[in-house]
Amino acid sequence: MQRGEVRSDIAWATPSKVVIHGLDLCEDIVGKLDFGQMAFLQIFARLPKDPNELQMFNAMMVILVEHGITPSSLATRMTYCGAPEAVQAAVAAGLLGLGSVFVGSLDNAARMLQEAIPDKANPGDVAMLAQEIVTSFRSRKEIIPGVGHPFHKPLDPRTGALFRVAKQTGYYGPYAELMTEIGAEAERQTKRVLPVNVTAAMAAVASQMGIPWQVCRGLAVAARAVGLVGHVIEEMRRPMADELYLRIEHEASEHLVSKG
Repeated sequence: MQRGEVRSDIAWATPSKVVIHGLDLCEDIVGKLDFGQMAFLQIFARLPKDPNELQMFNAMMVILVEHGITPSSLATRMTYCGAPEAVQAAVAAGLLGLGSVFVGSLDNAARMLQEAIPDKANPGDVAMLAQEIVTSFRSRKEIIPGVGHPFHKPLDPRTGALFRVAKQTGYYGPYAELMTEIGAEAERQTKRVLPVNVTAAMAAVASQMGIPWQVCRGLAVAARAVGLVGHVIEEMRRPMADELYLRIEHEASEHLVSKG
C-alpha cells in the first residue's frame, strides 16, 4: 500500500531559527505581533488584512475569557487544590467541562447558522429561515443552540457588545441577522424570555469571518484557557477550593448526623 505524504505547512525549525507560516519567529514575530495577531496567524495562516479584521477577532476572543465562578473555573480550582504540582491538569480540568451548557454551544450555533446559510452572499429570507429552524428544533424537542441563558436575562450584555463591534468593523452580516431572528422567533413560539447569548453572537461573527463550525469550539477553549490560568493564580493567593470542599462535605453529610 502506498503511504501518503506526511507534511505540515504550519511551521518548521532548524538549529538557528523557527518559521511559522512563512514568518521568522525571532525576527518577524517576537516583539512585533501581539497575542491576538499570533492567534489569528495560527488559525488563518495569514496576518489580519486590516485593523478592522484584527479588532473583530480580538473582540471575539476576549469576550469569552472570563465569566466568574462557573463550573469550569470551579473544576480548575478544585483540581489545583488536589494537585497543586500540576497547573496544566487544573486548566485542563476546567476546559473539559466546556460543553453544550457552558461555552461549548458555540460550534453547535455556528453549525446551525452555516448550514442555514451556506453562502453569505446569498442568505435568502432570514426571517423565514429563523421560523423554519425554531420550528424544526422544537418539533425534535431539542435545545436551540445559542438561545437562552440561566443568568443573563432579558438580554446577554456580551451579545450586544460583540455585535456593536461587528457593526463598527463591517462583520455584522446575515449570520448575525439570522441569529437575532432565531432568538426573536424562539421567544414568539415559546412565549419565554430567551436572549441570544454570547456563544451565539460569537458563532455569528466567526461564521461571517469564514471560520468553519467544526473548529469554533476551539476558539472558545483557547479564550477560556487564559481565564482559567487567572483562576489558578487567584487560587494560589486566595484559596477557596478547600473551604468549598469542607463546606459541601459538611452540608452534604449533615442529614446523616441528624438521623444518627
